Amino acid sequence: MSHNIFSRRKALSTAVLALGGLAMPTILRAEIEERTDPDDGMVRRNVMGFVSQDWRDHFDNLNNGAILCDTYSRAVHFWSEDEATYLAYPTSVPMAEEFTRRGVTEVTLKRREPTWIPTPNMRERDPSLPERVEAGDPQNPMGTRAMNLSWQYYRVHGIDDPAKVGRRASNGCFGLMNDHVEELFELVVVGTQVRVI
Repeated sequence: MSHNIFSRRKALSTAVLALGGLAMPTILRAEIEERTDPDDGMVRRNVMGFVSQDWRDHFDNLNNGAILCDTYSRAVHFWSEDEATYLAYPTSVPMAEEFTRRGVTEVTLKRREPTWIPTPNMRERDPSLPERVEAGDPQNPMGTRAMNLSWQYYRVHGIDDPAKVGRRASNGCFGLMNDHVEELFELVVVGTQVRVI
């Protein structure tokens, strides 16, 4: 016995194919891209289409530039001090609420080709972790650049596995694709303000 399963997604997909996908409205694209996120079970629409932000909603000024790390949309936003540059990147976010710290901090150190040293808490949870992993080692989750925040053990850094981007995959840091973190690294200064929401 065959079952004819009808769904809104199938109906929209069929309509789009019939129209050749021409002049497809954004709302329709969002519906087609609807999926359930395996990390948190929430339905997400237009997953790669995170919303642009206005710095005034999060910062009093742009002195030294500003970075907004948005744990919900899984994006890192950057504004230059002169407002000439606004960039947004997809990012990995903390894997659980217990690893998430929200509030205001700042960039305190910039490192090229960083060495990774697991935190004491990480090694307590997983004693098999190495004491340190040097730059260039495929096991190094820090990628090619790291920007330390004033909160101990928190960073915005590159990533060893691009599949982690857009997912809950970190122990508190925000991981960007290496080409993105390299671009951001050149724009950020020590003292750039950071807000995590």
